[in-house]
Amino acid sequence: MPAQEFYLHLPQTITTGVVFSSPHSGRDYPADMVLSSDLNAHQLRSSEDAFVDDLFRAAPQYGAPLIAASVPRAYVDLNRGATELDPALIEGVRKTGLNPRVASGLGVIPRVVAQGRAIRQGKISRQEAERRLLRFYHPYHRQLAELLKTSRRQFGQVLLIDCHSMPHESLSNCRCDGGTRPAVVLGDRFGAACAPEIMLQIEEFFKEAGFATVRNVPFAGAFIAQNYGRPGEGQHVVQVEIDRRLYMNEVLITRKPEFETVQARLAAVIERIADLGRWPMQVAAQ
Repeated sequence: MPAQEFYLHLPQTITTGVVFSSPHSGRDYPADMVLSSDLNAHQLRSSEDAFVDDLFRAAPQYGAPLIAASVPRAYVDLNRGATELDPALIEGVRKTGLNPRVASGLGVIPRVVAQGRAIRQGKISRQEAERRLLRFYHPYHRQLAELLKTSRRQFGQVLLIDCHSMPHESLSNCRCDGGTRPAVVLGDRFGAACAPEIMLQIEEFFKEAGFATVRNVPFAGAFIAQNYGRPGEGQHVVQVEIDRRLYMNEVLITRKPEFETVQARLAAVIERIADLGRWPMQVAAQ
């Protein structure tokens, strides 16, 4: 069992109203999960956003907190609602309406990993599902909500950067202007999760750092963007999806030699996003 609910990386002083979150990079695989699974340890990692927390590790250097999952996505998915329970996996859960994520096996307690491979045979108890949520899901979201509340109170607004990675193959039908395949997909749920002027600036930061970028297709943002994005109240969320092929071998789940270069390019973007979130100073200077 992972030793802690999540990893929290804080600057000495929070100097920006930006918070970074990496909910799918957890890699502390519980022994009971590995032993009960029909998949080997490597296969279980196939749906993990491997190394994303390290890609964004520069956030505290620029005054922004970074919260990262400890538990793997295949055990508890922190980017789902707590009620997205899968009746095909969890005993005593009744089907209520159509939820495409749950139907595909990707509820808050996943039934499958990448390529639809079943994690285990049979069901788990409702008590086991609740235990996982109490141990990992709720602590993560309590801490994330507290970070957002504190930053919004201090800076007037808060911007959450929800950090993810995407399989290279998921971009096969996606093109930027000019026909190039994107390296980054930014999601704001088509404007529902972030003010347009903030989204535009973040998009420019990525493009100026050399990342071909598109918005909302094929990833517009899931539960975290939907739940926390309230731009009318000064709380903005942008989901960032990075092409895994840029920095890792997707088959071996290992870092490429280019990892540090991509990390450095992202650090430059992080610095500019952090500067964007120093709202009181910006207002005072105008």
